[in-house]
Amino acid sequence: MLKHADIWSAIDALARDHGLTASALARRAGLDPTTFNKSKRITREGKPRWPSTESVAKVLDATGASLADLVGYIGGNGVGKAAPHLPLIGFAQAGDRGFFDDAGYPVGGSWDEIPFPEVGDAHAYALEVSGDSMEPLFRDGDRVIVSPAASVRRGDRVVVRTIEGEVMVKQLIRQSAKRIELASINPAHQGRSFATEEIAWVARILWASQ
Repeated sequence: MLKHADIWSAIDALARDHGLTASALARRAGLDPTTFNKSKRITREGKPRWPSTESVAKVLDATGASLADLVGYIGGNGVGKAAPHLPLIGFAQAGDRGFFDDAGYPVGGSWDEIPFPEVGDAHAYALEVSGDSMEPLFRDGDRVIVSPAASVRRGDRVVVRTIEGEVMVKQLIRQSAKRIELASINPAHQGRSFATEEIAWVARILWASQ
């Protein structure tokens, strides 16, 4: 299972291989030099904190590294070693019958794949965003990592598929035995409300790569 320390160690290793400290790497990426300080890796309550997807994307851009390169550092593998892969499914495919079973697990195999660390869910997959309905958080072409097995709570960003085959990325506002209430990530789009029987499945978004 992917741990907070794995990502931070990978960032440290990426900086080291470019002859930089973590602070210098942050500065090169246009971030506050303290972004990757040890003190920023935990919350005030002492809980581990993930680096933001924005900071990771800027670091990769600044170093010319790819997400696959970063994955290669996790677990001490080093760049160039084989990394785990996840299915990459497009929004159009996600709406088609045959790509998911009734529980929201990807089935078949007629998809692309991307390298990504082990996330503790054998059925996890990447979903490529299309359109502007999820801006500014997720833009056209971004990829979100989805875990069908992860528990879903109020406030989570989720992927929802209706019985009719509509697929959407929303924020879960409320879920009861009878209805599910969803807020749009893009304020220009309205929220949605469905009867429970209209929903095929709801899956939690764990990560976004931009």
